[in-house]
Amino acid sequence: MHGEYKVPGGKLVVVDLEERGGRIADFHLAGDFFLEPDDALDDIDAAVNGLPVESDVAAIAAAVRSALPEGAQLLGFTPEAVGTAVRRALVTAPGWRDFDWEIVHDKPVSPRMNLALDEVLTGRVGDGRRRPTLRIWEWDENAVVIGSFQSLRNEVDPDGAAAHGYDVVRRISGGGAMMMGANSIVTYSLYVPASLVAGLTFADSYAFLDDWVLQALRSLGIEATYQPLNDIASPQGKIGGAAQKRLANGGVLHHATLSYDLDGEVMTEVLRIGREKLSDKGTTSAAKRVDPLRRQTGLPREAIIARLEETFAHLYGAVPGSISDDEYAEAEALVESKFATDAWLRRVP
Repeated sequence: MHGEYKVPGGKLVVVDLEERGGRIADFHLAGDFFLEPDDALDDIDAAVNGLPVESDVAAIAAAVRSALPEGAQLLGFTPEAVGTAVRRALVTAPGWRDFDWEIVHDKPVSPRMNLALDEVLTGRVGDGRRRPTLRIWEWDENAVVIGSFQSLRNEVDPDGAAAHGYDVVRRISGGGAMMMGANSIVTYSLYVPASLVAGLTFADSYAFLDDWVLQALRSLGIEATYQPLNDIASPQGKIGGAAQKRLANGGVLHHATLSYDLDGEVMTEVLRIGREKLSDKGTTSAAKRVDPLRRQTGLPREAIIARLEETFAHLYGAVPGSISDDEYAEAEALVESKFATDAWLRRVP
């Protein structure tokens, strides 16, 4: 059995193993990480050999950590990363390049249409009717997008939203409200089969699915890191946040919004950003929490999107694709039956 795990912001961890009598056997760790002392590699191998195949990531990591000699240095990986690679080997999880990827960057559509396309395309990937896809959003109006479980009245100031021309819509994934000004953010969605994230905890899958973004942003000179559970950040503040939804048919939606430009005053007038949320982030200003890409790079939004697409294509062999007329039609019907309805918007008042 073979498993791989790319540590977000770190190195590749590779494991090979066999199963005998319900135990891990012939275990060998490899990768492009750094490890001192050199013979600590043998200690890690010995720690994993003999563990029950049912061992979870925490149990495997604990065994590795207890076997390391005093003062051992693990650079670019962790005992938890070893555990994750083992779990992925045991469930025979495929890697990114085991799939044929498309990159879709189509015409601008309404916020509701973008949300409907997320549900339609995730379902089609889960059903095997579409290849795994990265889609870059374009939209033709401003909107506040609230999470599936958020209270509408607690998150959005309706007068402020109306005054600044922001529609309010609800997505199918959880997480917090995003103020999405047209041409002021970069939003993308990944539609992937559940097998790609097999063996990962739900929390780890966030960082795993966004590691390519960190690589793209770093190539632009941004010191991007992933902050659990779902934030992409720099030393100066938050850049963006991600959310997920997993469908029963095996399709996984992972989408993220990165701030390109920001009017902090408008944000505080549109969103009800409470004191507890701000203090939890260690700041008293909503605007100071966010560090937009325009300020960090000085680049046009189109140039940043181009770098994202180039990085994804280089890493995973993705090719240009498009949304079919049939997929647009299905999404339009879903807008009418769900995303444009008051019942959906106010499902949590």
